[in-house]
Amino acid sequence: MLLLIAASAFAGLLVSTLLTALMRRLAPRLGLVDHPNSRKVHVIPTPLGGGLAIACGVLLPLAAAQTVVWLVSSNRIPSGWLPPELIEHLPGIIYRSQLLWIILLAGVAISVLGLIDDLRALSWQPKLAVQLAVACGVVAGGVRGTLFVDIPWVGWALTVLWIVVLTNAFNFLDNMDGLSAGIGLIAAVIFAAIMLTGTGQPHWFVAVFLFLVAGSLAGFLFHNWPPARIFMGDTGSCLIGLWLACMTVVGTFYDYGRVGYLGSSGAAGTSGTHVILAPVCVLAVPLYDFCSVVLIRLSQGRSPFHADKCHFSHRLVELGMSRKQAVLTIYLITLTTGLGGLLLYHVEGWPGALLVFLMVACMLAVIALLETAARAAAKQNP
Repeated sequence: MLLLIAASAFAGLLVSTLLTALMRRLAPRLGLVDHPNSRKVHVIPTPLGGGLAIACGVLLPLAAAQTVVWLVSSNRIPSGWLPPELIEHLPGIIYRSQLLWIILLAGVAISVLGLIDDLRALSWQPKLAVQLAVACGVVAGGVRGTLFVDIPWVGWALTVLWIVVLTNAFNFLDNMDGLSAGIGLIAAVIFAAIMLTGTGQPHWFVAVFLFLVAGSLAGFLFHNWPPARIFMGDTGSCLIGLWLACMTVVGTFYDYGRVGYLGSSGAAGTSGTHVILAPVCVLAVPLYDFCSVVLIRLSQGRSPFHADKCHFSHRLVELGMSRKQAVLTIYLITLTTGLGGLLLYHVEGWPGALLVFLMVACMLAVIALLETAARAAAKQNP
């Protein structure tokens, strides 16, 4: 199955790299160009449309794989064409196909919305309405969590909220070269590692999807790493948030009866419900940026969706960092909080989980204090 992982990542990487290069040429002809202004950090017109390449880096390999699975399952081609270790997973792949395409079509809908926004700058109200509609459709299609609450509508409502918040969180993160794609890449790889090593049985469906996303984002980063030669636009940033949100719900972070660590007595223990905090730890940076930006804008009497330069990355630049240093710093913070998510599978119960969660919170609090000092100094010495 290691070959499947490598093939998934490479397929996404290859398709995305080639199509991003193509979009760099086509985007100006299609009117997909991001022009600089006072709210943006780039100083020259830059092509948009990289999000289309990211989407295709996941959609095209999955469509090809689904076609092969259908041909094999209908005996139109011999099963010998597939690796033996993959044959045993065919029933599970077929069973998951409907859910897969619900998630993919939701991504297409969000990408189309983002593409329209990239072309003609929609107001936030219709965008939010469509995002809510897509999230509700995904939940109705079976992507929903319970959070161990016996009242179904509570889990469904929280799932809708989770999807909408992450969709916008990654859109908010897309404010510096390589930032949103890099954070998405790190998160996808960590979540895939959890799906393969942290649960009782490897969840190949989710892991393969995440490795495709990671490969596709890596292909885009070849063209987006500072200085960026193309941007993903809302077409890609909202898509990353939606797909990661869906995969964190579909992925089973908690397994009943899983033996995964040694307890304090030295005997094997069972993972508890505390591992549901893993997605919050891995995605702590996008959530922190989203919440802090919304609070800053509301405190200033502005709309939370009004674009500006008060994002996490901008505040790090105010500390004296270059833009590339700010992006790398956020990468490292994301990797650290993500490792905290992995660590949850090796601590015993909620007391250990609380320590991990407090470690993540303290790291973000230190950054927040440094940012506050930098902004205060900037106001005193304009």
